[in-house]
Amino acid sequence: MERLTVHGRNPIIEALRAGREIEKIYVAHDSRPPSELLKLAKERGVKVQRISRRKVEELAGTKKTQGVVALLSPVSYVSPHELFSEAIEKSSFFLVIDHITDPQNVGNLLRTCEVLGGVGALIPKERASPINQTVVKASSGAIFHLKISKVPSLQKALREFRKMGGWIFSIEKGGRDIREFEIVFPCALVLGSEDKGVSKSVLDISDEILTIPMKGKTTSLNVGSAGAIAMWEAVRRTI
Repeated sequence: MERLTVHGRNPIIEALRAGREIEKIYVAHDSRPPSELLKLAKERGVKVQRISRRKVEELAGTKKTQGVVALLSPVSYVSPHELFSEAIEKSSFFLVIDHITDPQNVGNLLRTCEVLGGVGALIPKERASPINQTVVKASSGAIFHLKISKVPSLQKALREFRKMGGWIFSIEKGGRDIREFEIVFPCALVLGSEDKGVSKSVLDISDEILTIPMKGKTTSLNVGSAGAIAMWEAVRRTI
């Protein structure tokens, strides 16, 4: 799949002005981007990250970058309200991808979500994998059938979902055996990063913390596998 990027100062400024969905802007360490570019990025909530010039040129596929390249999103994001409304209307679920940074895992989770009838995913703006070509490929294109919402605060967004009548279930160690709990809809299924797990702020507002029992010597599952098990447990009585 072709990499979705824009390079050069003016093209990126115009992409920001036009409201294009931009995942991230990368700036070479030895480059000074125009203040207008930085101002627009801040206004649009687009993160700007410093990397080596060689990496900028590698991402852009050319040396003529003016020291800046933007990664475009292959999907259009929806508001959290639209995502929540869809879950409520269909009495379904959506994923909360809590600071998972591996695009392969994110893509796998989205693919399983779509296959099992989920409506989409809620993703934080910071410390999360960008929705890039790797995610699209790992999802086998399933992402194009889902609603994806990006928010500054997962906790704040999920509080709104609860007010609308939704339930929040976090998949984490130390909770109730997932086999013995009937997951109710509409709900959010929260999956955390493999190193840190579900954020404490999200655990604190969860209706229940659910745990996948394990018998082997290995103490943890890949988050894509854990997510697949959790989603199946959620829907198996309805399929």
